[in-house]
Amino acid sequence: MFPKGIPRSKRLFDLAVTIPLLLVISPLLPILALLVRFFHGSPVLFRQLRPGFRGEPFYIIKFRSMSEGRDHSGELQSDAKRLTTLGRFLRATSLDELPEFFLVLRGKMSLVGPRPLLMEYLERYSPEQMRRHLVLPGITGWAQINGRNALTWEDKFKLDIWYVDNWSLLLDIKILLLTLWKVIRREGINQPGEATATEFMGTLRTSDE
Repeated sequence: MFPKGIPRSKRLFDLAVTIPLLLVISPLLPILALLVRFFHGSPVLFRQLRPGFRGEPFYIIKFRSMSEGRDHSGELQSDAKRLTTLGRFLRATSLDELPEFFLVLRGKMSLVGPRPLLMEYLERYSPEQMRRHLVLPGITGWAQINGRNALTWEDKFKLDIWYVDNWSLLLDIKILLLTLWKVIRREGINQPGEATATEFMGTLRTSDE
């Protein structure tokens, strides 16, 4: 129930918030699932392997926000073309993230922490950036309320590391409250001109490093 290395108080706080929240949103989940099934087809959930606490892989789950649109050669179209009107709404309101609350219950994620990214990024991190995996990945985080996908990768990772070094329950509460405000205002959803976050290719290092 309590992943080794995770503060007991943080885990208890996650459960204290997540359990009643899931009870409240439970009527909404099947409605969203039906909408996704109607507009995007099957499967309803997007499932992908991501690195979690200390880099341990786990499967993240979200409501699908993209269609399976393909070009004349049978290849998947770009993210921008496959992101539907419903998908944009789900992302803008963060409703696509709701299934992740079940991962919080299982102890694979926390309400607050660095967002879980792609497995292939692990080998591209600097040792300092790798420290973002010293805490559970979160549904929201310090980077999300300070720019989200509008940030550069380097700035995003600096904010993640700041959170790792400065974590407290009061900070988690502050981040959750600010997240609600950001969702209402729909700020920082994507980088300018991009449908999704650009791929992280690694941080350039100078010869002095």
